[in-house]
Amino acid sequence: MQGKTVIVTGASSGIGLIAARRLATMGARLLLVGRDRAKGEAALRDLKSEQPGIDARFFYGDLMMMAETRRVAAELLAVAPRIDVLLNNAGAIFQQREVTSEGLERTFALNHMGYFLLTSLLLDRIKASAPARIVNVASEAHRGAKLDFSDLQIAQGYSGWRAYRRSKLANILFTRELARRLDGSGVTANCLHPGFVATGFGDNNAGIFRCVISLGKSLMAISPEEGAKTSVYLASSPAVAGISGLYFDKCAPRPPAKPAQDNAAATALWTASARLAGA
Repeated sequence: MQGKTVIVTGASSGIGLIAARRLATMGARLLLVGRDRAKGEAALRDLKSEQPGIDARFFYGDLMMMAETRRVAAELLAVAPRIDVLLNNAGAIFQQREVTSEGLERTFALNHMGYFLLTSLLLDRIKASAPARIVNVASEAHRGAKLDFSDLQIAQGYSGWRAYRRSKLANILFTRELARRLDGSGVTANCLHPGFVATGFGDNNAGIFRCVISLGKSLMAISPEEGAKTSVYLASSPAVAGISGLYFDKCAPRPPAKPAQDNAAATALWTASARLAGA
């Protein structure tokens, strides 16, 4: 990774920050993206104190908002003559259904459209940097989920867990279609399950919903260091050079659920996402 430029979203804490730290030790140039400026500045100070001389910058924006994603993408392109790795990691779960000022349900907006739009805006630069890699953080939570293309944003029958599961299924379908479109370009696209990680995930919620997530983390969660391993592996390992379109768990390929292998659904999701993005 020496001298390679790596973009990591959701990098102010949790597995995004751990992955960034590990990639920096390998010599990567870091372009980090996060929403919270105070957390981002603290993370950047820590990285630079741990590894004096590293090349790292932070960019701030809420990837739930398409306008913010476009602005951040323009800022990244202005400072990155090449992009060797894009690690889409930002995500959240929301107990209550709310829509953004752009009319998108928040889980769908951040967890799926944030990946889709940022990747699309950076894709020409990534392709020009080939060999390059796109890594999308998905989840085993996709199992049992199925997209409803008549109600992609769950206007009917919303629950935070249902919305999250569908967004993680969308991550895998997006990766599948992206890999197909990138075939022969020298750019690979893979996705992964990081594990149930003990981070601040879910802490933005309140009441019983937050308590259930917190209890699960206390009983079953792995460390952020363990959770970042597969992201770092897919971003850096020579063992996966040229491998594309797969879902990984514990640094090994694993078949996703059947709905996540549906090529027609992957294409339909891409078309619907492009329409929503106005692309």
